[in-house]
Amino acid sequence: MNRPIPGTVQVAVRHILSDRVTGGLIRPRTRTITWRDTFLRVRRPQSGKQTVEVICGVCETSLLAEVRDETRTGRTKAVLLTLAAVSVLLFVAALAYAIHEGGKTLPEGQSLPVLFPVSVIGVFVTFVASPVLYTRGRHYDGVSMLSPRREAAGHQLKPVRG
Repeated sequence: MNRPIPGTVQVAVRHILSDRVTGGLIRPRTRTITWRDTFLRVRRPQSGKQTVEVICGVCETSLLAEVRDETRTGRTKAVLLTLAAVSVLLFVAALAYAIHEGGKTLPEGQSLPVLFPVSVIGVFVTFVASPVLYTRGRHYDGVSMLSPRREAAGHQLKPVRG
């Protein structure tokens, strides 16, 4: 059983085995990624952040990761989820305003209010931002890769949910 241990976080070091794109002009493009995960338990610092070394279990590459304390991780997660909720509220308000103003019949020579294009842009921005912020907030575990792209090529750090 995968029980959480206080003061630690479990992460998966993902080793990308292959990344292929098939299809194209006639058939739809399909991207196929295969990987192998190595599950590691990393100790959190008491406060602040700490750099730790994680080892890929497939190729034994040493990677650097940054681990944040539990308090800051919880705060960041709460902020991301709150921003997602606010973004949903802004989406609903901007969409309602755009529908309300866009549906009016205006006399000749009169234009829509300046706030109308702002609300349309707001609809598109919050339509993208809401799910991104929600997904980031749900999966945030306070661990991020520090190794340069060249050294970490073919590797990812993924949160493990218990």
